[in-house]
Amino acid sequence: MAFLTLENLRFTWGEWQLEVSATVAKGRCVALVGPSGAGKSTLLSLIAGFEAPDQGHIYIDGRDVTDQPPARRPLTMMFQEHNLFANLSLYENVALGCHPGLKLSLDDRQTVAAAFAATNLVGLEPRLPADVSGGQRQRAALARCLCQHRPLLLLDEPFTSLEPALRQEMHQLVDRLRRAHDLTVIFVSHLPFEAARVADEVWFMHNGRVLEQGPCPAIIEHPETPELRDYLQYSG
Repeated sequence: MAFLTLENLRFTWGEWQLEVSATVAKGRCVALVGPSGAGKSTLLSLIAGFEAPDQGHIYIDGRDVTDQPPARRPLTMMFQEHNLFANLSLYENVALGCHPGLKLSLDDRQTVAAAFAATNLVGLEPRLPADVSGGQRQRAALARCLCQHRPLLLLDEPFTSLEPALRQEMHQLVDRLRRAHDLTVIFVSHLPFEAARVADEVWFMHNGRVLEQGPCPAIIEHPETPELRDYLQYSG
């Protein structure tokens, strides 16, 4: 049974139109790749509830969330910017995932501690974001997502600014957390060869459509459409 279902989803912006029908099984990791303007981030925004579709439905774990606001959907999202508060410690930033007013119960404190351990940030709790590395800030943002205990994690190129070795490290961390916490992950990437190393499947988007989708690494090694072949040649 599909965990995420995008049913005849349509979104129009000016003359540009997105049309997607697709499903994702529970616990899978899907990479959205494609050229700029293909609709990757727009599709994530529709799933998250930051944009409303003109037509169609979005189901998460069997529940129709099409008309639900972002806070009511069983998901959490990381953007290109880590969105940490500069005046709060890493501990406080992560704990916001449990309670927006930082009124933490004992269970909340245990959740925060577990998130720090899972993201290898133990010992950095009192530091401000400016006092840690870019990779550590991204880990803190990821730890905050874990504290929300939501089964769907959306990543809109949060690791793009990191150097290649750190990007690979973060993708490996996401993969470990996905398996440990039974998360379903959908992430946007402009680096298809890197994405294919951590994703279970790739959706290639072009002009608002999922033009090709398939398991990794087969879809990257044997593209079927000329658009994907051209994109991979350019990306390589």
